[in-house]
Order: sequence, then C-alpha cells, then structure tokens
Amino acid sequence: MTDHRLDILAALAGEIAQRRAASPETSYTAKLLSQGVEKCAKKLGEEAVETALAAVSRDKAHLAAESADLLYHLLVLLEAADVQLSDVMAEIARRQGVSGIAEKASRGGD
Repeated sequence: MTDHRLDILAALAGEIAQRRAASPETSYTAKLLSQGVEKCAKKLGEEAVETALAAVSRDKAHLAAESADLLYHLLVLLEAADVQLSDVMAEIARRQGVSGIAEKASRGGD
C-alpha cells in the first residue's frame, strides 16, 4: 500500500525547485537558495538540533512542527546541491531489507 502523503514531499520539492527562480526579496526559499549550499547546510543543522530538542522535551506537537521544518530545509539543501528527491528515495529503497548494521559496515560506518 502506497502512502500518498509522501506525495506531499515530492510536491514540496517541486515547489522549492520553482522558487529558485523567484526573487530573494519575496521568497524565503529563493533567499536561502541564493545563499548557496553552505548556508542551506547550516540552516539544516540548526533545524536538526531544534528537532532533537523537541524530541527530548516529549512534546509531540512541537516535535511534529520541528520535523516539518527539518524536512523542508532538507529539501532546500538537496535543491541547492542539485540532488533529486528521487535519488534519495532510490537509495532508501536500495537499503530496504538490509540490516542496518550490515549497511553501515558496507560504508565503513561505526
């Protein structure tokens, strides 16, 4: 069964790509993209910390809101780095059914 809510991520990725052409004065997304990969990566890191802190606070609504911000900023970073969401999803699909320990070991992770 396909969860069509995931289509929302694909639609958002498309909107982010379209906003690249918008004016940075009128679009927050265009402003972030105009500042380059480094700024987008920094913003993603900030959102990741906020998401982690929301999880520790045990506030589910806050965690959901921060997670939405995190996903948005991840998609902005992917756009800035010219990486397609479909490539990320293909990598996730490739890893399905593989033990997390085995998958990490194949990348030399700890």
